Amino acid sequence: MVTSIKVENATKVFTKRYHKTFKQMTVAKLRGNKISDTFNAVDDVTFEIQQGESVGLMGLNGSGKSTLLKLINGTMRPDMGSVLTRGRIAGLIATGAGFHPQLTGRENVYLNAAILGMTERETARKFDEIVDFADIGDFLDTPVGTYSSGMYSRLGFAVAVHVDSDIFLADEVLAVGDKPFKKKCMQKMQEVRDSGVTLVYVSHAAGSVAKMCERVIVLEKGKLGFDGPALDGIRYVKYDDELSPEDRGSSSAAASMSVTDSELGAEI
Repeated sequence: MVTSIKVENATKVFTKRYHKTFKQMTVAKLRGNKISDTFNAVDDVTFEIQQGESVGLMGLNGSGKSTLLKLINGTMRPDMGSVLTRGRIAGLIATGAGFHPQLTGRENVYLNAAILGMTERETARKFDEIVDFADIGDFLDTPVGTYSSGMYSRLGFAVAVHVDSDIFLADEVLAVGDKPFKKKCMQKMQEVRDSGVTLVYVSHAAGSVAKMCERVIVLEKGKLGFDGPALDGIRYVKYDDELSPEDRGSSSAAASMSVTDSELGAEI
């Protein structure tokens, strides 16, 4: 099999500062107090994801999930170890990432698509599909700085999910928006997964992870806590009480299933 993502002993170090102003830092230093400290947001993590795998990334808030995704998509580099990927990467890691607030929705579709690696010709060919999926109506020619967070999410996800990618990263992209749009996002991601694209999906919703993913990786305080079958991973993080009887019987390794509203409500 072809490896899509290879993470080897990856560590990302962040600095935590205890004082906001230079004056506070100076006083603390004179008193012999700590002015900062470091911590490993991702700590010596190693795993591989094969082409076409669908992997859920789970863990408590602050466990390092979003940082790990940023290492995978290249917006951050590990301080130690390595992160290697194969092919074009798309996805939505932050709502509205890459949007310019003074440009219109139409202009930002082209800008965001270019950031994600699409050519102008590709974007023009898929433009109507993107706009139809986002469903933001007359606001398409309005500056995105006037958009609600829900409209940001709609347009950002619509662009990302229409990129012809080899790897799709989704970090809690369904956190904003009404239930019909969340459901549409889930169905579109199922299509992406079923097309053979490698999927890494961050979510706290056990039901959607069970349906979308065949494997789960759990981070605990930056370290790899679990890596194995999806349902076992969900039980490991003790989210299994959220699973319906149908979810307990199978994961996304089985045929594609429909998504119900109840499975979307646990998103954070």
